[in-house]
Amino acid sequence: MRRRGLTVVLGAVLAVLLLFAIGQVRVPYVVESAGPTVDTLTAVDDKGELCTPGAAGAGEGCHEVISITGGPAVSKSDGQLRLVTVNVQSSTDLVSVIRGWWSDEEAVVPYELLYPPEATREEIDQQGQEDFKNSQSSAETAALRELGYPVRISVEKVVAGGASDGKLKPGDVIDTVDGAAVTSNGKLLELIQAKPAGSTLKLGVTRDKAPTTVEVTTKPASAEDDTPRVGIEVKTDQPHPFTLNIKLDDIAGPSAGLMFALGIIDKLTPEDLTGGKVIAGTGTIDDEGNVGPIGGIPQKLYGAKAAGAKIFLTPAANCEEAKANALPGLPLAKVATLDDALAALATVRSGGTPPTC
Repeated sequence: MRRRGLTVVLGAVLAVLLLFAIGQVRVPYVVESAGPTVDTLTAVDDKGELCTPGAAGAGEGCHEVISITGGPAVSKSDGQLRLVTVNVQSSTDLVSVIRGWWSDEEAVVPYELLYPPEATREEIDQQGQEDFKNSQSSAETAALRELGYPVRISVEKVVAGGASDGKLKPGDVIDTVDGAAVTSNGKLLELIQAKPAGSTLKLGVTRDKAPTTVEVTTKPASAEDDTPRVGIEVKTDQPHPFTLNIKLDDIAGPSAGLMFALGIIDKLTPEDLTGGKVIAGTGTIDDEGNVGPIGGIPQKLYGAKAAGAKIFLTPAANCEEAKANALPGLPLAKVATLDDALAALATVRSGGTPPTC
């Protein structure tokens, strides 16, 4: 009897040790789950926690996510415009992975899919931060264009011996190419490269505040590269009478672009875009206001639902995945552009249902 009892105890101890050992085994997977959501219309501290600037007990470094100074009075909204994120548990054990496989709220992804072996963790993290900063810049450009502040592409330098030598001058603002409006640096490149090298382009230019037309015949980039070039270096600016700043730490990637753009527009217009509701959404945005797809849709839907969102602005290219992971009570508004998102919010404010996935 005593020997049998000892055997049972030893078996139990071994089982516990075995389970502990299994729990310590590292596996080549990461587990994704819903990350924090942030209202772009509010203020946070340096830890990303909600706070009120200047209030007693406010966290250190309390600041508006989107701050606007030196311009029109910033409007206040009764609702929220929440960006959503994904939390990545990059150091995982077998137990975490098994739990993630069985969970509807988590996703198990091969480690190398997020962290390719050809790049270091530091390089990947740095790229994520650069993508986040670029998303803020594009959000600002798209939002301000929507508000009537056009982008200006001007000549900074003319390459000696290039296609524009003797035709364009530093300071020239390029308004059109063959009659098509130049709305961004990317658009300018697109229009120049729409025809093969050797084509003559008619550039609508503003020079010394007066409009003029300049004809430039493109040249190939090199003997090995026939990409058409006009031989100039340009700079981009978007004059506006205020200072705009976006500050949000500990978030990476480009997927907050759409919600930043909406937050800027909400703050610079008297109308409350939210209609007093909690609006969540995601999506990249470019300078032209096009909304692009992102990753982690299932987890972001759970984050939006937990934040009390009444609608989820969904990139059109993510609609199929979003529908497959839809949650009750969280309609999926399909958006392909910033204009689509604004139209969807207008429909929600009027009590209607915007186009859905």
